[in-house]
Amino acid sequence: MESMDMSEYAQGQDETRKEALSTLWIIFTKIGKGKDGVERAACNFCSTDFAIGKNPKSGQSYGTSHLSRHVFICKSFQMSLLSLEESSSLTPINQNTHRELLGEAIIAHDLPFSFVEYEKIRVWVKYLNPCVEMVSRNTTVSDIEKIYDKERIKLKEIMGRIPNKICLTSDVWTASTSEGYICLTAHFVDENWKLVSCLLNFLRMKPPHTGIALEATLFDCLKQWGIDKKIFTITLDNASANDNMQDHLKTHLRVQGNLMCNGEFFHIRCSAHVLNLIVQEGLKIASEALHKIRESVKYIKGSDGRMLKFKDCVEDAGINVGGGLRYDVSTRWNSTYLMLESALQYRKAFEFYKVADRSYRYCPSEEEWERGERICEFLEPFYDITNLISGSSYPTANLYFMQVWKVQCILEKHQKSIDKVIKDMSDKMKVKFDKYWKNYSVVLAFGAILDPRLKEKFLKFCYSTLDASTSKEKLEKVMDKFKGLYEEYVSCSTNQSVSLSQSSCEFNSLAKLPREGNKAKKSKIISDFKSWNSIESRFVPEKSELDIYFDDELMELDEEHSENFDVLLYWKLNEKKFPILSIMARDVLSIPITTVASESSFSIGGRVLTKYRSSTLPEHIQMLICTRSWLYGFPENINDEEDINTMDECNTEMTMTQHTFGLQD
Repeated sequence: MESMDMSEYAQGQDETRKEALSTLWIIFTKIGKGKDGVERAACNFCSTDFAIGKNPKSGQSYGTSHLSRHVFICKSFQMSLLSLEESSSLTPINQNTHRELLGEAIIAHDLPFSFVEYEKIRVWVKYLNPCVEMVSRNTTVSDIEKIYDKERIKLKEIMGRIPNKICLTSDVWTASTSEGYICLTAHFVDENWKLVSCLLNFLRMKPPHTGIALEATLFDCLKQWGIDKKIFTITLDNASANDNMQDHLKTHLRVQGNLMCNGEFFHIRCSAHVLNLIVQEGLKIASEALHKIRESVKYIKGSDGRMLKFKDCVEDAGINVGGGLRYDVSTRWNSTYLMLESALQYRKAFEFYKVADRSYRYCPSEEEWERGERICEFLEPFYDITNLISGSSYPTANLYFMQVWKVQCILEKHQKSIDKVIKDMSDKMKVKFDKYWKNYSVVLAFGAILDPRLKEKFLKFCYSTLDASTSKEKLEKVMDKFKGLYEEYVSCSTNQSVSLSQSSCEFNSLAKLPREGNKAKKSKIISDFKSWNSIESRFVPEKSELDIYFDDELMELDEEHSENFDVLLYWKLNEKKFPILSIMARDVLSIPITTVASESSFSIGGRVLTKYRSSTLPEHIQMLICTRSWLYGFPENINDEEDINTMDECNTEMTMTQHTFGLQD
């Protein structure tokens, strides 16, 4: 028994020696015989070689003990062990996740594809974690294409599931490379009753930019997305090519028989563009009155030395406001308002500067400053209205009627102004207003009706305020159109047919009740009569959803917090009460009254497609801009001030878009 134990012990010792020897040869490598004919092995870390074989001359044999001793004194080996310990303490890297996050960073921050190949970026990443594998730009493009495809399929499924229609906006843009692009944006209320605005396409649009060519491109996009049978409206600016395009597109969609009311409400004009045309008309009159104020701002901001001197004047005048002076650009009327507002804050500082700088000859007189204040007060509500209707994250269709009515009231009020400049501005603007908005958009008036705070009573109030003699006729016209659209939704709904079929089934089951004797017959007659009476009462016309909606009391209208009212939340909570009307509300309230969402994509496009990245393929431009829209939405606040302040008074190219707030009359 003891002999067996000893043999097992000896066997275990041999295995331990073999294991140690095998580990040793990971650190050392046999390099063959040396000059003395003895086998040698070199350390893999410091390259020192050692004899390990038998000397043929002296017969001396070399074991591996000296190799083991070297392991403990080899500094290179010790340093590699320390590095190995540090790397093992790092967070494990999932290379697929790393590449996906890298692709999303390029999309979100408008980075070039070559970003992944920047030498210092690679050095920095390797320093953070040596395990990270940085890929090439071609691999990055492939990774971003996967993100694009995944998000595109997700969006297509969402649009396919919703029970309501989809509204569109579209615009054409000329990039800094002189290439034309067309974008198509979808607006709809999703399954959770949230307004979704997302870019569908951002395509290279080669000349000619005719209505027929634009329509062919857009219709092809709708077919690819599978939404050509779900379109409700399209919002466009005032370009003549857009008018022609929407005619062809409406005809194309009408053939399929899927446009509500045969396309009567299909075309929506961009309200921001119309308002711009109206205000620009007034600014032509005010331009001379504002000349000195505008030239003063240009003079001060014309050099760094003047700005520093003006800063001292601001301190001497005791003015403590932020923001500074702002340039204005003729193509953006709201920049004129911002310029005027900023200059008025530094009115006293200009007086100080007039004394400090003998070359300054543009200082306005008291009368000119006062006129500037009146013009600024006159323009302020138009500026506020423009900001309000230009949102894309909340419904704007229910805001249209009230805001257009406000504009009309403001113009008619100031047509009686004692200030000749304000009066002349109002007269000119009223002519332009009548050209576009004399007859309010009917389908956008529906948005006010579907606002539970306003309904048809608000329309009646507005029409009566403007002209009591025609208010009844105008209201009846709008309500007839509204009821006509509602009836079309009723005819498209299967709710009514389902309830009728259920009633029919109940009647048939009652007619087949078994008869049991005279007593049963008598009771059967009574029960049949009760059943008949019950069924008969079901067919008595009940109030429609429309009647119930109009009979409900108006919700309280809080003027101070009216902008925070969530009209979609109301319809979400009352979806079961108004199953048909709620679908109609989904469509009407998702109509964008401006093309600002599309123009926001041009702002992104201007940062993606620059003169330094002009060789980027059009399909990659679309991939980057659309995926950014899907993942992060549109930029809510485009910094006009930043864009304006980087422009001089000469014809500096605007990188955002050549169609911003439609220059075509």
